[in-house]
Amino acid sequence: QVQLVESGGGSVQPGGSLRLSCAASGFTFSVYGMRWYRQAPGNKRELVAGITSAGSSPNYAESVKGRFTISRDYAKNTVFLQMNSLKPEDTAVYYCNVVLNHAYDYWGQGTQVTVSS
Repeated sequence: QVQLVESGGGSVQPGGSLRLSCAASGFTFSVYGMRWYRQAPGNKRELVAGITSAGSSPNYAESVKGRFTISRDYAKNTVFLQMNSLKPEDTAVYYCNVVLNHAYDYWGQGTQVTVSS
């Protein structure tokens, strides 16, 4: 069974940092690209960062570029999102995502990130 389990969220002050983790299981981790999305109350779910199966060509939403870094650890079947210089507008539930094929789009349960003074 495919599972994605996010962790590492929490509450921080503006300018702080968090490192999110997504533990993946139930599929061959090394052959799929991985993505992080986020959704704030009242907002659409938006793509934050993506990384290829080879761990190359990371891409980021313009709003987080230069502050967030996506990476993956193949030995641990885990994808990370390092978030630095956090802003209040980064407050959202962050979700890990993998698309195995046209019929199988999997999501984790989400982890809450709150940035406030």
